[in-house]
Parts: sequence; C-alpha cells; structure tokens
Amino acid sequence: MPHRAHLFSLKLAFALREALAEGYGPARLLKDVLAGLTVGIIAIPLSMALAIASGVPPQYGLYTAIIAGTLIALSGGSRFSISGPTAAFVVILYPIAQQFGLGGLLLASTMAGVMLLLMALLRLGRLIEYIPEAVTLGFTGGIAVVIATLQLKDFLGLTLTQMPEDYLHKVLALIEALPTAHWPSLLVAGLTLAMLLIWPKLKTPVPPHLPAVLLGTVVAYALNLMGLDVATIGSRFSYVLADGSQGAGIPPLLPHFSLPWLQAGPDGQPLELSWGLFKALLPAAFAIAMLGAIESLLCAVVLDGMTGRRHSANSELLGQGIGNIITPFFGGITATAAIARSTANFRAGASSPLAAVIHALVVLLGLVLLGPWLAYLPMPAMAALLMLVAWNMSEAPKSLKMLKSAPKGDIWVLVTCFSLTVLFDMVVAITAGILLACVLFMKDLAAMTRISDISGNRRQVPNPLPPGWHVFKISGPLFFAAADRIFGELAAMSRDAKGLVLYMDGVPLLDAGGLAALNKLVERCQKEQTQLLIADLQFQPLKTLARAKVAPISGVLTFHPSLAAALDNLVETAPQALSRQG
Repeated sequence: MPHRAHLFSLKLAFALREALAEGYGPARLLKDVLAGLTVGIIAIPLSMALAIASGVPPQYGLYTAIIAGTLIALSGGSRFSISGPTAAFVVILYPIAQQFGLGGLLLASTMAGVMLLLMALLRLGRLIEYIPEAVTLGFTGGIAVVIATLQLKDFLGLTLTQMPEDYLHKVLALIEALPTAHWPSLLVAGLTLAMLLIWPKLKTPVPPHLPAVLLGTVVAYALNLMGLDVATIGSRFSYVLADGSQGAGIPPLLPHFSLPWLQAGPDGQPLELSWGLFKALLPAAFAIAMLGAIESLLCAVVLDGMTGRRHSANSELLGQGIGNIITPFFGGITATAAIARSTANFRAGASSPLAAVIHALVVLLGLVLLGPWLAYLPMPAMAALLMLVAWNMSEAPKSLKMLKSAPKGDIWVLVTCFSLTVLFDMVVAITAGILLACVLFMKDLAAMTRISDISGNRRQVPNPLPPGWHVFKISGPLFFAAADRIFGELAAMSRDAKGLVLYMDGVPLLDAGGLAALNKLVERCQKEQTQLLIADLQFQPLKTLARAKVAPISGVLTFHPSLAAALDNLVETAPQALSRQG
C-alpha cells in the first residue's frame, strides 16, 4: 500500500534528503532564512519560559532549542517540524526536577531518547493511528489546565514558598495565597496577555510574542524603578562562571559538553550513577518517551494536513531519539516537535529542515548577544506567555465540539483522560483512556453482531423446511465479547430443534472466544442428536476452524460452501419430511 509507506519507512535524515532531492537553491535558502528568523524570535522567550516552568533555570531551555532544534531537524522525518522544549512536558519534567535535580532530569531525558530510538528501530511509528482523538484531546486539555495553574503564582505575584505535589493541594495553596497577590505583577501579566491576544488582529508579519514581551519588560522596568519590585529573570536566577564570578539572569555562554549525571542533583551535588537511580528514573523516562513520540508524530500529522506532504513516522522517531540522547550532554532538557512553532515555520515560508537549523542559530545568537538583556524579562510576562500556550494546546473549541456532538463513549474517554491527567499523571491518563476506548469500542462492535431466524424468508430459503429445522443468519464479528450472547440467543431460539443451519456469510471474524462458543454448540448438538449445518464461511473464520482442527462429525456437523448447498444437502437427508410439507 504505497499511500501508507510513510508509516513503515525508516531512513536517517529522511526529511532533509527529500527536500534536497527536489533541488535547493538561493530562493529556497532565502525562504528558510526568513522562516528561521521568525520562529527563532518566537522560540527565545518561549524556551526560557518553558524551562522555568519545568523547574530549571531558563538557559537550559535555550540550550534545548539550539542543540535539539538542530539535531532533530537534520536527522528526522518531518520537513517543517521545529523541535525544542514544549509545554506538554512541563507536567512530567517539573516533578523530576524537584525530586532528582537538573542531573536527574537530563539523565531521564537521555534514557527517553534511547527508548525513542528503539521505537523507531521497531517501526512503532504507525501506532499513532491507534490513539483515539478523544484520548489526545483529553490529556492535552489536562496538561493545559495543569500548566495554567502552575503559572498563577507568577501571573498574580503570589508569595508562595513551596508548591505541593498533587494538583488539588496546589489549588488549595494558591487559594490560600491569594491575599498576597501583587498588583504590579498582575498589571505586567495582564498587559502582556492583552498584547498577545490583540497583536495578531493587526495582521503584521511580526509574531505577537516579541511586542508582548517587550511591552511587559518596559512596564516591569518602570515599576521596578518606582520600587514596586516585579520579579524578573535576573532577580530570580543567577549563575557562577568558572573563574568564580557571579551574574544575574542567563550566562552568555555557548552550551558545552558535560555528562548529565555530573550536573547538580536535588542537594546541589552531582548525582551518583547507580542501578537504583536508573530504576527510579525509568517510569519518568518512559512517560517522557511516550509523550515525545505522541507529540512529535501528532505535530507531523498536523503539518501533513497543512502541506499535503507525508512525513516518515519512524524516521521522525529516530530523529527525536538522536536529539534527546545527545542534547542532555550539552545541558538541554527534553525536546520534541512543537506544534505552534512548527505551523509558524510553515506559514512563514519554510521549504526544508534548514529553516529549523536557522531557528536554532537565531536562538544561539540571542543567548550570546542578548544574555544580559534577557535578565530584564519579567516573570509575570513569562507566565502570561505560558498561559496563552496552555490555552492554544488545550484545543478547547475542538473538545467542546466533541462534548456536544460525539457519541457517549468518546465523551467518557475524553473526560476520563482529562480528569486523570489533572489529578494524577499523563501515563495513567493515556493508559486508562486507551483501555476505556478499547472496551467501549468492543462493546459497540459486539452490539453490531446479530442473529436472526430466516427460516420463513422465501428469498433466502425458497422451499419450506422439514419440521424442527431452522435457518439462522449471523451478521457481524463473532469474537469473545459477542459470541456468548449470540449463541445464548441461538440456544433460546432453537429449543427442541431437530436441525440447524447457520448461514455465516456475514461473519468476517471468528476469534478464540467465538470458537469456544461454537464448540459448545457442537457439543450440545451432539448430545441432543441435533444436526448442525454451517454454510458460507468467510476466509478468516474458515482459517480459524482449520487451525483448530474442527472437522465434520458424521450425523452432527457438516460444512457447506453456500446456503443453497446446505439446503440441498438438507433436502437429501430429509426428503420424506419435505415431501410431507409439500
């Protein structure tokens, strides 16, 4: 199936090779430069804000955009994807950073990268097809609520020394801290958010993040001059250079190689690499890998819909794996494809993965040249930026539409995933959501399987049947969830029958449960000396019966290629009864 080849192919640098094979010249390079500049400007404040929300200093978000943004673009399978820190990971990374420190977070990211690499080699990219939309909307909406909740502290300028771990206690702590709300912080956050919402209506080529953050910074700077103390990156974060000198905000240094486990742990000291540490980080790494795979492939699917192209799912997982293995060695946290930045990249005119590389170079220049200025960015403005990111990722309009118009099963799945994501975590939510979706799907599928008595239907049974004989038509899959009910109904409809004809041309599937129920029917017929004729089996049920070595039983069970052949055989075995009927 050529139209599904993208789900099975695996090739390093698939997207880059495909783009360059079409011919690459100055005109396309110019498009990539302009797109990279646009997305790079968006990525600088976003990467910093997402790092802070994940529980680490802002420079690590920039390192992620630089290293992962380059590596994944060059090695992955989606032409327009922009990779870096994303909002979806905040709910996973923040608890890891609190419990294991930066070193534990970087090590978990590397472990997740190895898992992504294995997913690619096992060609699991096609499994994205099997995640229902209700599950995706549920957990992304839940993540958005958690992210927005975490931003309330800085958005309102609350005095809150420590944020509890579980969601309900977080909400209670925020409510208790409301009397400490700081109006200058709220003013900065409100103006930033207002600019983010108003600027796109002006339809200028400048992305809204830039004027919004600039406005928030100017207002915060003025308020700080007046002694009203609005928190900034410079007042919240500091660094120490190799020569012992200290600075506020972000160190204007290039990312450098360092073993992840030698970074600071929860006590500020390097971690001790041990099997116990790997075991402790394994669930978190698995959660990161699962979300990374889902997020990056969903982003690629969205871009396919916009561009009419096809990504290579396994090649994209390969790129994501490579990026997440290497990036932590340069101080970068977990990365995946960011839907908002990727769509902005395409709309800005990108033509190849080189636009993502240029975006990473813009972030690098911002780190080196603007490091001292970035310290003036106010924390309330960062919180407002993430509030909008949370709203956009929630896809609330789509969720509301599903709640209004979708079948009840999908609604239950969405609500379950949303609730479990907020109250527990994403892995529990996705697992429960997929299991619930499967159960509800099997319930609906089982309800489609029906049995009907067609003995009196002269179009299908032209001649009268001998006394005590019935013809039953089964329509739908005979699997474990339906078989017992169907054969139970058959038993109730055929009490004291002398013979049964099962017309099974409408049965596309027979599983072990259906086979067991059929064998029970055969045993009952054998015990009660009732003849059973099975007609018109499709290929899969026939194959199942053959593998189970179900053979005809003289005087009890026979198989026939069609209903007509079964009825002819019935005439031969009971001619006298038929003549009496005539």
